[in-house]
Amino acid sequence: MVLSSVAGGGKSTLIQMIRAKHPDLAFSVSCTTRAPRPGDKEGVTYFFLSKEEFESGIDKGEFLEWAKVHDNYYGTPAIFVNQCMSAGRSVIMDLDVQGAAQVKQKLGKEAITIFILPPNEEEWEKRLRGRGTDSEESILKRIKNGKEELAHKDEFDHLIVNDKLDHALSRLEEILF
Repeated sequence: MVLSSVAGGGKSTLIQMIRAKHPDLAFSVSCTTRAPRPGDKEGVTYFFLSKEEFESGIDKGEFLEWAKVHDNYYGTPAIFVNQCMSAGRSVIMDLDVQGAAQVKQKLGKEAITIFILPPNEEEWEKRLRGRGTDSEESILKRIKNGKEELAHKDEFDHLIVNDKLDHALSRLEEILF
């Protein structure tokens, strides 16, 4: 199961909520070269790698998917997803549009892709600014990139508008279970 969204769309919050209700749902922790933010925990939020370590993993085929987004690498370790699927466990992944397309291409019908939409542009920008973790330059870059990502929303199996969190969570449960 792949959830994608623009930065600030609410996918991370929805993943936390669905996992709290369904603890048997495995979460694929991604690798990244971005610097940790306050509250990030190694192996929980991300596996933080150097650019050299990440590029070595690419060369060795260790990622189910990977992409360079917002000037940093992000990728899903293939071994974890393969182990879960072999054991019959469902896996949920928090991926960008590029990553979702790669997973869909590799896993076909075994992958369910879901795009989480913010209710409108004004609310989306408010959420990004409300985080308090990014510079103005970074926020503007995320908005620009998000508009490009929104152009791919119709390539997903399902769309969920995250206008009210409880409604979005109910819709996500309907799709996944």
